[in-house]
Amino acid sequence: MGNRSESYQVYLIERLKDPKQRAAYVNAALEDDDPDILLACLNDCAKAMGGKTWLANQAHLSRQAITAIVSKDGNPKYRNLTRVLAPMGLRFKVEATGTGKKKHLAHVK
Repeated sequence: MGNRSESYQVYLIERLKDPKQRAAYVNAALEDDDPDILLACLNDCAKAMGGKTWLANQAHLSRQAITAIVSKDGNPKYRNLTRVLAPMGLRFKVEATGTGKKKHLAHVK
């Protein structure tokens, strides 16, 4: 079973070298509403782009910072996420859901 998993990982990393595939992969992760999925996705994208060291150099962050950002226990700030996405040729985009539901924001006065 490990062989199939490894084959998929190789396939995925190869596909993620294409910017359109990276964008689709990140967007799918964002739709999941699970931060762990997004962080795992960013980790896969980092591998496809040349690894965490390459990404750290491109994002002007330390490798340790990149590891912290894309780790399962990471809690990256928006600023750091945008610095990680930019070298991958990606950015955040907001899309209307059409629901128009209002959420109560306790921290907004």
